[in-house]
Amino acid sequence: MDTNAFFALKLFVLGICANILMTSGLSATEDKRQQNQKPNAIVCNETALMLDMLRCEDDFKRDMDLVDPKNWCNLTYYIKEYNTFSTCTEKNSERIGCFWPNPFVESFIISLHKHFFSNCTSDQVIWEDPPDNMLTILIVIPVLLTVVMIALVVWCSKRNDILV
Repeated sequence: MDTNAFFALKLFVLGICANILMTSGLSATEDKRQQNQKPNAIVCNETALMLDMLRCEDDFKRDMDLVDPKNWCNLTYYIKEYNTFSTCTEKNSERIGCFWPNPFVESFIISLHKHFFSNCTSDQVIWEDPPDNMLTILIVIPVLLTVVMIALVVWCSKRNDILV
């Protein structure tokens, strides 16, 4: 047998084997077998979750005691502590087998917000106009740019000898 023909035969057989391996997961019988298998479900242990949430809360309260209460409405003063608390609740929920956030963790976080951040909302947003000199600049610049662009287009259209 010619060496080129033998090489082509080996390549053809290799291609068929690769095709079989790649499409074996797409067959209907394989799909039915996967549907019959039940996934390993981890049940959420709410008691363990509650204990871990209390530990996260205690750590957060201890950290927030170091922040002056008048700065509780300014996130820059306690962003690290809040991130630690959020990470603590997420990691513990996942470790125990509960999804995050779940209703229990959400109610826990809401109660914590009520305790620390209940006075941080303003009653009404007050909108005010910018100062007159800033307003003038914000109006004049686009108008002047528009006039300059129109003048540039007219000037270039009259000088088509340069463009050709």
